[in-house]
Amino acid sequence: MSRSAVFLDEMGVGPLWRLRQGAAAEAVDVVEAPVEMEVAVAAPMAEAAQAVTEVVAEVAAAVVAEVVAEVKAEVPVTVAATPVPVAEPDDTAWFDDAPPPPPAKQLSDTDIAALDWEGLTAAVAKCARCDLCKTRKGVVMGRGDRQGAWLMLASSPSRTEEREGRALPGEQGKLLDNMLKAIEVDAGRDVYITHLLKCRPLDEAGQERLPTESESAACRPYFDRELALLQPRTIVTLGSMAAAGINPGEKPVRGKVRQLGNASVVATFHPEMLLQDETGKAKARAWADLCLAKSAHGDSHGE
Repeated sequence: MSRSAVFLDEMGVGPLWRLRQGAAAEAVDVVEAPVEMEVAVAAPMAEAAQAVTEVVAEVAAAVVAEVVAEVKAEVPVTVAATPVPVAEPDDTAWFDDAPPPPPAKQLSDTDIAALDWEGLTAAVAKCARCDLCKTRKGVVMGRGDRQGAWLMLASSPSRTEEREGRALPGEQGKLLDNMLKAIEVDAGRDVYITHLLKCRPLDEAGQERLPTESESAACRPYFDRELALLQPRTIVTLGSMAAAGINPGEKPVRGKVRQLGNASVVATFHPEMLLQDETGKAKARAWADLCLAKSAHGDSHGE
């Protein structure tokens, strides 16, 4: 059986009958029948032909695909690598057009004068009232008894104090504690220690220097607020800069009691200088200063 016969048989189409070779065609006298037969047979034949065409096309496509796959598997094909475009960095140029964030609001002198201890500490930490905020590594707020009757006042923090964030740490603090203990003052209960400036002044070379008048004036409201909150009875200035800075314009004199509001003020040496004193003369003078402070502390309150 031929492939055409198989396709026709699968589709339910009967065999095509053909005349044998040499056989004569029979005469047919019917007029309408041939037309009807032609119409009846022509439609199935057209459908069969169309179906055969579609089947052949599908088979041919499958064969071609199989052959192509085999060729690809056997023959390596070199494909030119298409360069992958390098990802462009995010374009952030438009940020340049954005306005800079507003600076932290700086408190006025009046605002600072109304702060409590916690607010004062927070304000000092983010202060930008002078250019020292650009070079500092940290601020140094006062420490000790916030109801203490004694105030120990230095000028500005040292490198060690700035690094540790603590006024008079280490050997300096121990020496001061022993000095106060010698005049029967409990350094852990009745003493507050602070600086006139809360930042360490540096020159262009990164070396410590004396504070300028503008720097001292910018930081003064913080000290004034500490003083108002603490209300000490006696202030002992440590070093010549603190003695001169506590009352600007007034020349400090050792061995003399001065007044700052209701507090008695006595000047003495900074503990750092006393640690470097090999002769003992400065320590002897410091002892005399502390005895004077102790006397003024008691006399001014009828003790």
